[in-house]
Amino acid sequence: MMFIPPFDSTTYSTYTQSPNPSWTYGQRVDTTPAGKDWVAGESAGWKIYNTAELDKVDITKLLNSGIVPRPIAFVSTISEEGIENLAPYSWFNTVTTYPPIISFACNNNALGGLKDTAVNVMNSQGFSVNIVSEPFIESANATAIDSPPGFDEWSLSGLTKEKCVQIKASRVKESAFSMECELYKSIDITHPVTGEHTSTLILAHVKYIHVRKDMLTQRGVIDLTKFKPVARVGDISYARVGDAFRIASPTWAQDKAKIHEALDDAKIGEAMATLSLL
Repeated sequence: MMFIPPFDSTTYSTYTQSPNPSWTYGQRVDTTPAGKDWVAGESAGWKIYNTAELDKVDITKLLNSGIVPRPIAFVSTISEEGIENLAPYSWFNTVTTYPPIISFACNNNALGGLKDTAVNVMNSQGFSVNIVSEPFIESANATAIDSPPGFDEWSLSGLTKEKCVQIKASRVKESAFSMECELYKSIDITHPVTGEHTSTLILAHVKYIHVRKDMLTQRGVIDLTKFKPVARVGDISYARVGDAFRIASPTWAQDKAKIHEALDDAKIGEAMATLSLL
């Protein structure tokens, strides 16, 4: 059995330079030692998968382990009968900030029916999407259990229900970043060949955002080193955020001269390489 060391709660994220801070426009990946090692891996070749020939399990393994890290939407809903539901979904992200729209996908249950979350988000009572942090990841994971319909996963989690401003569903008090949402649109995902309805894509309109004050920097953004968000990375694995590095977004006005210089140098290099072959 593989030895797994205990979780190191003393490790914190820090900000560093990027892996190659001296990179310039047009520079090839294999011009750095790390880049050369990375490119050398191509010598092993490529394995190409035709999804039409794979079963559901193999596709799930590949996508869940290849599209990483994935943030987790910890979704709290309430049924028309007043039964609350809590479940994590890792096919989740921001769609746009104006209007503030987020998305998450809810796969059907093992019997092919809608899960409680998908049913509840459509009942016009609103729902909350909460971000999971390290101190309560086990609590969040417990709510992923394949419980029978109508079961309140809050009872398993040990987490605290907190009232929201507008919606009837609760938010997770332990979450440092929670969003009160209304359904913007739901989209049935059907298999293009079989027509089977397999999942529901939820587009949510964020109405209110609850942020713990100790998480905010003086610039009004979330402090990653305090937030400690958790992501999914395939099979039963989760990941913490390690060191973050900062790279400024390029602008044409500022970098135009550098870009033209790099392109000119590339043309000269190509011409010299062609001459050497003659």
